[in-house]
Amino acid sequence: MLIRSVYLGGLMVLVFFSLLGPGGSLKDLAQRGANAFTLMSFGQVAAICLLTPIFMAGAIAQESNPKTWEILLTTPLSSLQIILGNLCGRLFFVVALLLATFPLFIMTQIFGGVRGSGVVASLQISFAVALVMGAIAIALSVFRNAGKRSIFIFYVVVVLYLAATTALDRVARDPITVGSTASWTTAWTPLNPFLTLESVLLTNHYRPREFAQNESGAFGRLWFGDPLLAQTYLSFAVSFALVVYATLRVRFIGSRTEAGNTWMSRLSRRLNSQNQRVPRHVWRNPIAWREVHLRLSTPAARFLRWGFLTCGCVAVAALLGMHRGGALNTSVLRIILAAVVISEVLLAVLLAVGVSATAVSREREDGSLDLLLTTPIQPGEYLSGKLRGLITVLWPMIAVPSITLILSALYVLCDGFGAGGVTTLEIVGTSKMDVPFVLPIAAGVFPFVLTAFLAFVVMTGLSWSIKSKGVIGSTVGAIGIIVAIMTTIGLCGAASGGSVPLFGPAISCLSPLNLVLATVTPADTIPASMELQSGLTASFVLGAALSVALYVGVTFGMHAAMKRSFMMTVRRLSGLK
Repeated sequence: MLIRSVYLGGLMVLVFFSLLGPGGSLKDLAQRGANAFTLMSFGQVAAICLLTPIFMAGAIAQESNPKTWEILLTTPLSSLQIILGNLCGRLFFVVALLLATFPLFIMTQIFGGVRGSGVVASLQISFAVALVMGAIAIALSVFRNAGKRSIFIFYVVVVLYLAATTALDRVARDPITVGSTASWTTAWTPLNPFLTLESVLLTNHYRPREFAQNESGAFGRLWFGDPLLAQTYLSFAVSFALVVYATLRVRFIGSRTEAGNTWMSRLSRRLNSQNQRVPRHVWRNPIAWREVHLRLSTPAARFLRWGFLTCGCVAVAALLGMHRGGALNTSVLRIILAAVVISEVLLAVLLAVGVSATAVSREREDGSLDLLLTTPIQPGEYLSGKLRGLITVLWPMIAVPSITLILSALYVLCDGFGAGGVTTLEIVGTSKMDVPFVLPIAAGVFPFVLTAFLAFVVMTGLSWSIKSKGVIGSTVGAIGIIVAIMTTIGLCGAASGGSVPLFGPAISCLSPLNLVLATVTPADTIPASMELQSGLTASFVLGAALSVALYVGVTFGMHAAMKRSFMMTVRRLSGLK
């Protein structure tokens, strides 16, 4: 009930502020009503992508944690009944959220500008997204014995998938007519719920293709001419395939054959000349050492960590090499680079929230926190160790977007290593100027801002992890707070940073996402400051310094407050699972 109330309250506040504005004519009110509905629809799809895996991935994990999974497998329930029961039971909560928003969607029609078909289409897309997300989460939970860890794999796949399809769609768009700002839908539209929603609600800019009778075949007319129906069919097909896979796989989760020593673990084991395990050196803070080695205890975890860093560096090198060779023009490179870096930042934030929100609540569930409380470790040392350990685990997530922007900045400073073409002629304010596809000074301050912001995110997740009974509650609360903070700072920074000259770059430094946009698309993000030019470097440096100081100060303040109330909070929840 609390989550449902907060969800509806957030949408109501969003609608209220969207309806505010100058002009009291019916046309202005209808336009604001349509904008409020569009913003609410996109926000609901994003919320479904965030909330569904949290509830769905805990479906089997909650059965396996108290060791009741083996009992469930001995009941007369078939494998299909187990999977469909978990899927429908968990999906009911998400469907209840969608139905609860239906009256709010209908109310926006009072102001005009909102069609009834648009309301139904928005809810249809949201339900299809929830169904696919739930089926994927159930399949991941069945595939992995630790269902909660599948949440993070799920987020990695979803963020990269949405970013890739969005970037490919932007590159593949064709204008309806020469010189028109509107474009036809592409082959990627039904594959991305946000693109499908855009084709339904923003037909003035993104329109389904129109075919003559018997043109392009039945599949082509469906895929390009009706993306909403195509996406619905595709969602049900993917969900059916995943349910079949989970049904065939579910009995293996009770098997203990997967928990043994694999060839990867034997290969990565460090042995000395006497064929004995090499002793490990424990850090001065044992909590930080334990956190790092628990998170990276398996060869698969270490491979994914270094693989992400390697793939990120190879990707940016390939993009710059293709630009230098003429395969990519500067405009397309800017679009792809923005999509890649934004997806990497979102992935880093989601993983930071996920690992920090489960850092303490996981130990409370498995009973190891009760053992740690009997040691001489003090609350301050425990919390600082958690923070240091998690930042150490997450440093590849910080390094990849930072390396991407820094290498791009060096490429701009070296004028494409002699190839040129690193700038585009764009209209900035009332004048035209050559704008590089990456601002070097903004790329230089980005690593510091991202590191400080992720430290704040980790401390927020630890705060929720300490005062929550379980992993699901702490993850939901931490994600809700971080999303609310990022949305508020992002919207306010985007509105003020673009119109305030000189201080626009400094305002953009408050959010890593705004800073990425100011780095890659400065003509659109900070046009007033770009037109002025003077003081651009000083504004970025000053804004980055103030942002780092702000986030570091808030992080230490939260650490001090959590240290004072740690024992009382932990003792009060001790023994609860």
